[in-house]
Amino acid sequence: MSPAVAVIMGSASDWETMEHCVTTLRDLEIPYEVRVLSAHRTPGALEAYVADSETRGVRVFVAAAGGAAHLAGVVASRTLKPVLGIPMGTALGGLDSLLSTVQMPAGIPVGTLAIGRAGAVNAALLAAAILASSDDTIVGRLRRFRDEQAQRILDQPDPSA
Repeated sequence: MSPAVAVIMGSASDWETMEHCVTTLRDLEIPYEVRVLSAHRTPGALEAYVADSETRGVRVFVAAAGGAAHLAGVVASRTLKPVLGIPMGTALGGLDSLLSTVQMPAGIPVGTLAIGRAGAVNAALLAAAILASSDDTIVGRLRRFRDEQAQRILDQPDPSA
């Protein structure tokens, strides 16, 4: 089965955060692939990968946004598919990554999520929601995820007891 989502990191050190995105995609049974490609150190390989990914059926890109936060923007400049950017935690707490990712120039959109783990999980869920617009099976998986999430909250004991 061809991957529907491409998860891209600028370095392997982003995996600690991005694995939460991949785990969520796996739990939702969304086919994905993961690559480490840098906007700065491997620009030719990144451009070739984006082009090849589209021919293989990738419909959503998820990109880690590190200190310079260029990866998501470069991917977005090379595709018309949705690109979701996840700001990574940095020496500045990730605020630098968040601001760089969210301030894309008009005409090259990147959907920007929260910094770190929450952003990684939500990027997977948003990618699934995008795919669900044309796949009722994914709608059911997302509904199940939300129901299970709600049940875990409802099953928590009363903290005042």
